[in-house]
Amino acid sequence: MIKIAPSILAADFGMLREQTKMVEEAGADYLHVDVMDGHFVPNLSFGTGMVSALRPHTGLVMDCHLMVENPEKYIYHFEKAGADILTVHVEASNHIHRILQQIHDHGMKAGLAINPGTPACAIKEVIDLADMILVMSVNPGFTGQKFIPGVLGKVREIREMAPDKDIQIDGGIGLSNLYDVTEAGANVIVAGAAIYYAENPAAEIRKFRETAYKG
Repeated sequence: MIKIAPSILAADFGMLREQTKMVEEAGADYLHVDVMDGHFVPNLSFGTGMVSALRPHTGLVMDCHLMVENPEKYIYHFEKAGADILTVHVEASNHIHRILQQIHDHGMKAGLAINPGTPACAIKEVIDLADMILVMSVNPGFTGQKFIPGVLGKVREIREMAPDKDIQIDGGIGLSNLYDVTEAGANVIVAGAAIYYAENPAAEIRKFRETAYKG
């Protein structure tokens, strides 16, 4: 069974609480929060203040994706804000093993993200420490980009390395390519505009679940 993680980056920023409730009632599993620092990626987005403001209003798994330099500086703050999963990029630190351990020490699940241009072998030595692997299917930093089909081979390679772990995919995912990514091995699907802009988000999430394994 796939898990649906709507990316709040595609929500109406003036109505974040209402938009969060909307996707929860529509049947989402996670709330995906893209955290950008303007250095690791050329954009700024949310921080711990927004996570802590939304935490009392949703029962969704708060899935926080750190696209930041020096991610270890933020682990404690995201724990206190109420994050359930904290995902860090293998490209963001020379000490990723220690960072994944620190995330667990702070009571959160640890996600490990990998960019389109980074080979799967870059995470081989630390994959056992990760609860979830996030494969970026666009270059991180902006919403609305087109899916990069070449990442599917990397998803398959990671699935072979980690047959029992969650593999999340993020970037350009919709009904037209959903079967391809689940067939490759991804089971946690980040989607933004496809859900938030849908006339009926609950119906759209149902279509995602129906399409994932039927094509």
